[in-house]
Amino acid sequence: MSEAAIREIVIVGGGTAGWMAAAGIARLAGALPGVSITLVESDAIGTVGVGEATIPQITLFNTLLGIDEAEFVRATRATYKLGIEFVDWTRIGHRYVHPFGLYGIDMAGVEFHHHWLRGVALGDAAPLDAYSLAVVGGLDGRFAHPRPDQPNSPLAKLAYAFQFDAGLYAGFLRTRAEGWGVVRREGRITQVHRDGGSGHVASVELADGTVIAGDLFVDCSGFRGLLIEETMGAGFEDWTDWLPCDRAWAVPCELGGDRQPLTRSTARPAGWQWRIPLQHRIGNGYVYSSAHVSDDEAAALLLAHLDGRPIADPKPLRFTAGHRRRAWVGNVVALGLAGGFLEPLESTSIHLVQSGIARLMALFPDRGFDPLLADRFNAETEREYRDIRDFLVLHYKATERDDSPFWDYCRTLPPPPGLAEKLAMFAANGRIHREHNELFTETSWLSVMIGQGVMPRRHHPIADTLPPAELLHRLGHIRSVVADTARAMPRQDDYLRQIGCDLGA
Repeated sequence: MSEAAIREIVIVGGGTAGWMAAAGIARLAGALPGVSITLVESDAIGTVGVGEATIPQITLFNTLLGIDEAEFVRATRATYKLGIEFVDWTRIGHRYVHPFGLYGIDMAGVEFHHHWLRGVALGDAAPLDAYSLAVVGGLDGRFAHPRPDQPNSPLAKLAYAFQFDAGLYAGFLRTRAEGWGVVRREGRITQVHRDGGSGHVASVELADGTVIAGDLFVDCSGFRGLLIEETMGAGFEDWTDWLPCDRAWAVPCELGGDRQPLTRSTARPAGWQWRIPLQHRIGNGYVYSSAHVSDDEAAALLLAHLDGRPIADPKPLRFTAGHRRRAWVGNVVALGLAGGFLEPLESTSIHLVQSGIARLMALFPDRGFDPLLADRFNAETEREYRDIRDFLVLHYKATERDDSPFWDYCRTLPPPPGLAEKLAMFAANGRIHREHNELFTETSWLSVMIGQGVMPRRHHPIADTLPPAELLHRLGHIRSVVADTARAMPRQDDYLRQIGCDLGA
């Protein structure tokens, strides 16, 4: 092993981010000779632990770790997720779904939605949702795995994610990480010691005097940013002007209502409420702007809109939308809430941890800590946060709601430049340009823009090459195939029982 090689990796903080980092790094770097990984956490310090909904990239992370899906679903009390249902966002009484997977099928060499737009112009009133298996099946409580071996079936392009108990997921990953050699140290960090020459973090000291030295430190200490901010002074990019929600209440409740494989987001007068059905309970929360509603009013609204009896007291959270200006400083890399926060409207929090781990491993340093590696890490991290920010702002900006000061603020807010360009291009001619392989696909942008009332004035000219009768026939056939395939999918609850889940227990 090279003398310059990293030998000691210290992860500060547990929870979902810490144990994802521990498991991911141990899986990829733990096999290197002479490398040790230590995770420091204190049972006396709570974790946020409300990030229960994910996006399809979580399946890639679990596969990387060699996780058996059925075991994972049982252990974390997970349900499946085919998309996010948005209620009252466009206007009160309106709803749509942002699905995982595609709409319809491309025809004549152009994207399906251009043909759908032409069909609308010809008088076909079927909504875009009718062409998505994830939407039709999800709303009916059904789930099936993708079938790439059936290229002519809507199942071929289906995608899925999970909804799970974040605390159970952290414990599940801890078991694996410790099995791969990660050492957990219990204790509260009271001092951080820095090298006098380089300014790098040399060690952390616990309340009992134990000193834990390291070469590379991964900060998973939550909003506090113990290493990245308090020690290394990374700075913070505040996006409150674009994303004014700065607080949340979170509370679990007993099972009630439906258990569709969908996360639900319901717009409220000063923010929005999440609903995440698990096997044994429902996760709920109200994300809101403290400038537009009091904490007590927000808590009361949340408790008034539960599907079952609350099984804990509401938990308050305070945050600022944005990210560290530098997520990697010296020998410290921040992941999770230590690196930034974007509200969980599109379930991106766990993904940002996952992508940060992948980025760190791709740019893994030696003890020389070449600043070019940190610069690249920071640039890519900032770009990912910015892309997600723009997608989140779209939900607030593209709305007809004018029933509260909060929605007046959001509706009239000048959008970030990247979002303004996407909105202008789509509204003019239905085109969606995906930048630099950004996280959200053309399908995602399409679903939210159409769902929130942004209807293009024109469609792709090639969509006009199909005779009107043939086009309308094809559209009807696609809807029929989607509906028939959805009816053939098993009920999610039946599938969960088949893999050994004890529902409701």
